[in-house]
Amino acid sequence: MNYLQAIILAIIEGLTEFLPVSSTGHMIIASSVMGLQPTAFTKLFLIVIQLGTILSVLVLYYKRFFRSVSFYIKLIVAAIPASILGVLLNDQIDQWLESPTMVAVMLVLGGIVLLFVDKWFNKPVIEDSDNISYKQAFIIGVYQCLALIPGTSRSASTIVGAMTQKLTRKAAAEFSFFLALPMMFGASLIKMLKFFKEGNTFTPEEIKLLVVGNVVGFVVAIIAIKGFISLLTRHGFKAFGWYRIILGVAILALIFSGHELNIL
Repeated sequence: MNYLQAIILAIIEGLTEFLPVSSTGHMIIASSVMGLQPTAFTKLFLIVIQLGTILSVLVLYYKRFFRSVSFYIKLIVAAIPASILGVLLNDQIDQWLESPTMVAVMLVLGGIVLLFVDKWFNKPVIEDSDNISYKQAFIIGVYQCLALIPGTSRSASTIVGAMTQKLTRKAAAEFSFFLALPMMFGASLIKMLKFFKEGNTFTPEEIKLLVVGNVVGFVVAIIAIKGFISLLTRHGFKAFGWYRIILGVAILALIFSGHELNIL
């Protein structure tokens, strides 16, 4: 991996992690076009650059993290279902990750859902995610389990889950951002421990690549979050639905035309 590839991947991560469009689907296209191989460092890089995107949420919403202890408890409650299921289905998830076809199909199916979600849940009453109950937080966490299927999108599943609990589109998106913190930090920590446990170490060049990736991801994620909230508030999810469908169909077309696609 060179610096240009690292920057491109970080831009894609920053743009897609918090949007309901599946960062995995975009990584398939990017890694295949750039010819990246699934080395131990490359796999680690794609997870650890999420730390930069996590920092963007902390910077943009720092005041929310000083409101109450219940805020943190709700995040923990919401994170429990996917954390447990992720551990239990770890091997199965790894198998799913080897299937670009599954990713493409889930992109299309998720896109179809987003075309109609604004009509299905059009009577929200909760404008601030801090006002949800622990039960509602847990239910949103159950929806997040859908994201264990590659191509579903963690953001999409949690936002839809939040809207079923009568959160406004903006409040649902913001809670999805907050819920990403424990999930992404945990995933980065586990990946890092596994990396070192398998006897791997960082070269000075790889450390620089990680720093560059996290800085770029941080900056791009801030722009993406602000733009997403603005677009979502004014126009809803339909544009994201069509985008997912087009991307999924494009991946399927590449697969059926004989192109080999890699999921890092």
